[in-house]
Amino acid sequence: MTEIFLPDLCDAHGDALSVLEPIFSNFGGTESFGGPAVTVRCFEDNSRVAEQLSRPGHGQILVVDGGGSLRCALLGDNLARKGAENGWAGVLVYGCVRDVQVLAETPIGILALAPHPRRSVKRGSGELNVPVTFACVTIRPGAFVYADPNGVILSAEALVAGSEAASGKPPPG
Repeated sequence: MTEIFLPDLCDAHGDALSVLEPIFSNFGGTESFGGPAVTVRCFEDNSRVAEQLSRPGHGQILVVDGGGSLRCALLGDNLARKGAENGWAGVLVYGCVRDVQVLAETPIGILALAPHPRRSVKRGSGELNVPVTFACVTIRPGAFVYADPNGVILSAEALVAGSEAASGKPPPG
């Protein structure tokens, strides 16, 4: 994939982009990443996150709407490693992550609100490939998410060569 530099993308595409509020911190081993979104809505249950990261990612971004919960982590080292091995470009978590020392060495982009040592429950709940809204933006499955140390942006179409690898179609779920 071509290098991602959000200020240049914002300058070139202006109002065609949505910019997420700057509430996320970088926890992954990859600072800049982008691709089509696969969305999961779950609250304090990472069952659907685990299911998706166990599947081939094809350069997609798993966007996890955890309701902004700061009471447990929805992603840890094992799932991040699995996502990297399966070809996911990144994970954007509106919630917490754990095992942050290991996440920082894992070759995948990971953005989240905060670290938390407690794992989530696993009840099998959650919704896959539904529009999710957080950070003042609605992210639909197949939209293109781009992140670098400057923030996170959203586009209806691919802006960077190679980020369209997954065709923008949500996987079966």
